[in-house]
Amino acid sequence: MSGAGPLPALSGLANRYSAMRHGQSKANAAGIIVSRIETDQAGDYGLTAAGRDQALTAARASGLPADTVICSSDFARARQTGELVRACLGAGEVLVAAELRERCFGRWEGTPVANYQRVWAADEAGEGQASGIEPAAAVLGRAAALVAALEARYAGREVLLVSHGDTLQILQAGFAGVDPARHRQVPHLATAEIRRLEPGAGAGPGPAAS
Repeated sequence: MSGAGPLPALSGLANRYSAMRHGQSKANAAGIIVSRIETDQAGDYGLTAAGRDQALTAARASGLPADTVICSSDFARARQTGELVRACLGAGEVLVAAELRERCFGRWEGTPVANYQRVWAADEAGEGQASGIEPAAAVLGRAAALVAALEARYAGREVLLVSHGDTLQILQAGFAGVDPARHRQVPHLATAEIRRLEPGAGAGPGPAAS
């Protein structure tokens, strides 16, 4: 799917949106950063057994209806999570959207997750990111474009956006009216957690985990 433009007027959204971070992935378990689709497609970075259980548990507890529109990143860990939710709810086909991909961490690809902190510190300081690292504003731009496209396509539906830690941190910041560079002020999502995206909600200190 594709779209263009900033977040639609949040006071008049036609649909109700929830964010879901993928379940525990093999990259999570290994403690490495996998943020490029090429890396994901070349390796085995889907869900762990624990991640599958997390996704199913969250889906069963979600209270989401069978006609929920499920839209997922095309990374294996997110697609697999979306498919588990779809099967649990009896929902329609999962819509795969590149706009929900993980933030690209550039030079830190394949390195320990401790390097997330370097990127987040640069975000908070208002510094430009090193070459290859996707700016927070660009992540919000693509995620917001997807929301705009979904608003044009549906009305009155529950929409579940299955994505990644930083992408959803930044999208939550957009909904909350927080500068996307300050996304760590928004409480982070645990693996497989589902959270309603409420306009103007979600600001506050968040733990340093992705």
